[in-house]
Amino acid sequence: MRPTVQDVARQAGVSLASVDRVLNQRPGVREKTIAKVEAAISKLGYIRDVSAANLAKRQIYRFVFVIPEGANSFMRGLEAEIEAVKQHSANDRTEISIYKVPPFDGRALAATLDGLDPARYSGVAVVATEAVAVRDALARLRRNNVPVVTLVSDVPSFQCDAYVGIDNVAAGRTAARLMGNFLGEKSGKIALVAGSMLVRDHVERRMGFEQVIRSDYTRLECLPVIEGKDDGQLVQKYLSECLRMHSDVVGVYNMGAGNRGLIEVLSKNGASKERVVVAHELTEHTRRALNAGIVDAIIHQDAGHEVRSALRILKARIDKTPLLAGQETIRIEIYLNENLS
Repeated sequence: MRPTVQDVARQAGVSLASVDRVLNQRPGVREKTIAKVEAAISKLGYIRDVSAANLAKRQIYRFVFVIPEGANSFMRGLEAEIEAVKQHSANDRTEISIYKVPPFDGRALAATLDGLDPARYSGVAVVATEAVAVRDALARLRRNNVPVVTLVSDVPSFQCDAYVGIDNVAAGRTAARLMGNFLGEKSGKIALVAGSMLVRDHVERRMGFEQVIRSDYTRLECLPVIEGKDDGQLVQKYLSECLRMHSDVVGVYNMGAGNRGLIEVLSKNGASKERVVVAHELTEHTRRALNAGIVDAIIHQDAGHEVRSALRILKARIDKTPLLAGQETIRIEIYLNENLS
């Protein structure tokens, strides 16, 4: 049988009340008593039933997701996954709120984070931008003992509880390997498209991509990054201008969103057949582009996995319970026309 709190108290030679105070980290317990209880827990292999304890305390988890608004298909898919989890969250004594902010707007994001009441929320998951105001707002939450998880894009200058997302440097390197191998012996330029160089995921993807191209595919040259703000119309405009200026573009790598604009440009006059195209996130639009041969490869991350992982991590930080590290690893997925289901 599993050891109980009574077994822990007996092993430690203390009262049940003392064990309860130690388990719930209440004040007024001597260090010697804490040491005895922790030693008994370790020896017996006692595992606390967090669910039962939370039910007894009427503990309710109140989590908030802060994500970009707008037409970004991946972000709307992320929002849909959060809404799906919300449908069943009441059964786990969990309340989930969603706040949406303009994309790439550090000031608006910081204002939203500063408006969160630390006394109300148990934890925060945020798609962050790298701005001093954002870092300071996140730090305020942490000072008030609110666990914070960065989602999709990290903020390395802020020590969050966890980052939930793919390894974006590895994703960029993967994109470069696909690009280089698909191009074979061709030489020429590669057009790079990003949402913004103010978000870490796009910065890291570019870094990984250029590392591989410069070291292993010296016949290829990366052009300066086009920042399309993840807006299809802007991507269409800026990429069209780029292709007019550079007739020797043999590849296009979109490390952000705005794929509808990219597809529009490359689908004209069979232009996509002349170039290798690698983009991110499998959506309705990129799926059709893969089927049509407009896009050659998609690098994807599982938004549902990210939402569920963020919630598990936040709960574990609150309950001080261990996590299965492998379960929280968000893997890089590669889709070609041949493996679409």
